[in-house]
Amino acid sequence: MRRAAITAVGAYLPEKRLTNADLEKLVETTNEWIIERTGIQERRILSRGKGSAYMAIAAAQDALRRRNLPAESIDLVIVATVTPEHPFPATANIVSHAIGAHKAWGFDVEAACSSFLYALSIASDSIAAGRVQRALVIGSDKMSSIIDYRDRATCVIFGDAAGAVLLEPTEEPVGVMDYLHQADGSGCTFLHMKAGGSVLPPSVRTVRNRLHYVYQEGKQVFKQAVVQMAAVSEALMQKNGLSPDDIAFFVPHQANRRIIEAAAQRLGLPMDKVMLNIDRYGNTTSATLPLCLYDYQEKLKKGDNLILATFGGGFTWGALWLRWAF
Repeated sequence: MRRAAITAVGAYLPEKRLTNADLEKLVETTNEWIIERTGIQERRILSRGKGSAYMAIAAAQDALRRRNLPAESIDLVIVATVTPEHPFPATANIVSHAIGAHKAWGFDVEAACSSFLYALSIASDSIAAGRVQRALVIGSDKMSSIIDYRDRATCVIFGDAAGAVLLEPTEEPVGVMDYLHQADGSGCTFLHMKAGGSVLPPSVRTVRNRLHYVYQEGKQVFKQAVVQMAAVSEALMQKNGLSPDDIAFFVPHQANRRIIEAAAQRLGLPMDKVMLNIDRYGNTTSATLPLCLYDYQEKLKKGDNLILATFGGGFTWGALWLRWAF
């Protein structure tokens, strides 16, 4: 059976660090409160004048360099993002042109924090069907561009970063094995951006009323994230006859350490089997999952079973079973 395997992982992290001590000077909060509620100690911030495409290009080039492949060999580029470079054209088009992937077609995927996992599934299916030979799936978000640094409920959570994976076909029993995705539009009211779309396009009023920032009702999001991320992961494992002992690592969306710990507990997985880097990067939205793979790749061996799981605004959520290929 032809499958899509991850053969390289790349990343880009901005140099600037925004620490909890820095945030104490901006809003009414403390280092202790942030760590207790989120587990975050610092996050990266991209400089003004640069956007999500800048980070996506760097992450894509890193992945290609690690595999020693030319960009001309790429057939498909998908950028997962909630902070695209422009409303149009797609950030994927900008990235393809910049890296020299002139034979590739591509598009963006936006499903809040589930964007990368959805994009990975789409690219995997394209390779498995024989439509595509090589694909780049990139998660890139400049969350600092849509965060209100007067709102302590959200500004302590998010950071900027990009991660990229290179997918290639294989007939070995590795790669993307299966996935389950779900969505519930009734969750829109709990996590969204009020303005900037076709209903409330930018205007003096929307800017003055600070409607172009992330809005979140934390308690509702926390509750749903724990339940749904664990439930879909458990369903995927049961469907494929996998037990906690079969799993090398759980790779959860890095939204909040308490959410991650609760989901792992529900799955019966100890924390030493959980990929965790939220303390250093915060919630980078579409970049969290590839950043985890990037940080932990030296600890992985071929054939390791990974369960990737995510939950995002809207609501969107899903899980993917991946067997490590290198």
